[in-house]
Amino acid sequence: MTKIGVGILGFGTVGAGVAHGLLANRDILRERTGLDIELRKIADLDISTDRGVALPPGVLTADAMRVIHDPTVQVVVELIGGTGVAKTFVCEALTAGKPVVTANKKLLAEYGAEIFALAASHNTDIYFGASVGGGIPVIRSLRDGLVGTKIETVYGILNGTCNYILTAMEQEGAPFDAVLKKAQELGFAEANPTLDVDGFDTLHKAAILAALAFGFSPDIHTLPCRGIRGTVEAQDILRAREMGYRVKLLAIIKNTPDGLELRVEPALVPAASMLGSVSGVFNAAMVKSDMDDWTLFYGRGAGRLPTAATVVGDIAEVARSLAAGTCRAVTMPKASAPVALKPLGDAVSSNYVRLSLKDAPGSLAATTSVFSKHGVSIRSAVQHGAADGFASVVLLTHDVRRADMLQALEEIRTLPCAGGEPVCLSIEEPGQ
Repeated sequence: MTKIGVGILGFGTVGAGVAHGLLANRDILRERTGLDIELRKIADLDISTDRGVALPPGVLTADAMRVIHDPTVQVVVELIGGTGVAKTFVCEALTAGKPVVTANKKLLAEYGAEIFALAASHNTDIYFGASVGGGIPVIRSLRDGLVGTKIETVYGILNGTCNYILTAMEQEGAPFDAVLKKAQELGFAEANPTLDVDGFDTLHKAAILAALAFGFSPDIHTLPCRGIRGTVEAQDILRAREMGYRVKLLAIIKNTPDGLELRVEPALVPAASMLGSVSGVFNAAMVKSDMDDWTLFYGRGAGRLPTAATVVGDIAEVARSLAAGTCRAVTMPKASAPVALKPLGDAVSSNYVRLSLKDAPGSLAATTSVFSKHGVSIRSAVQHGAADGFASVVLLTHDVRRADMLQALEEIRTLPCAGGEPVCLSIEEPGQ
């Protein structure tokens, strides 16, 4: 039986899960692949902390280069994260002609084009199934199962921390800061939650999905991105729920005749929709193609074992390719023509708007006049009480260009009847 040696870089939460999976399920992998996939080396700066995994003698080392260049290691698994030493080690392994398995979405989102070109130049592969959605097989489905279809739309709830916070704010009516603190205490949020709550983690994942679906590598620094911190308040979640919606942090990717829409922002989705039912730390992605209509991928988007399961699956696929001599099995698609990104101002959607207006005759009329001037059609308007002379008014609009919506809100800010900062969230209809 052919033996394939594996080396892991990074022995943290996911690294320990992958090691456990390779050791505990070695017999299962033999039965299902016809190969003996053996854990040979693990590198980590901390080689003294107990990770709850019993390793064979001699496996653990603090020298990553020793793992990469070990002649008995045919597959290198990068689970360090970030774009510092992780990029150095990935490039070193690819240059040595060794296929790499990674869950590093930031690395691929920012340097994917460079890394895939390096892999191609050395006739080897990079597998990244766990980089988006943890244990959800959306990457493999876009790469293989849907490869013969034209992707039209992708919606993603891709960050468990944000989804947990929004769910808890809805269920408990608690403010963002209180729920974030609780999420940190439970281990659902990092001590520094910036990447999650400000939307950047979701943006990295959205860029990878867009690259797979449409064959281009967007510059993530130019993409529109709004997180949930300072954007969504508990009262907005409550009002949305009263109207049959839930608030979700969405990755939104739409192929339109005017260009590709690619953005990350909190949005309202129908509570009865499939995405509307995704709660807590769970993730989901909905993909619409010309031949397969809507497909939902749902599951845990993070965690030691769900993410490790996808990594181990990639390792098995690499092992099969090595045994069959079919390197370069994984490529990032390239569009036959340049992909134009649609300006955010040209995006069209209906909207949820919350205004603070003086509780006096004529206030609502003044604001609706401004909306009308900018081509914003109001579907409904509801006042929710008054305090300190100002009333909270929630409006739903019909479809309108984002630029027209923002111009209207900018003018409303200057009205004498206007109070606090307007809140505006798009309404998306996944599955429609």
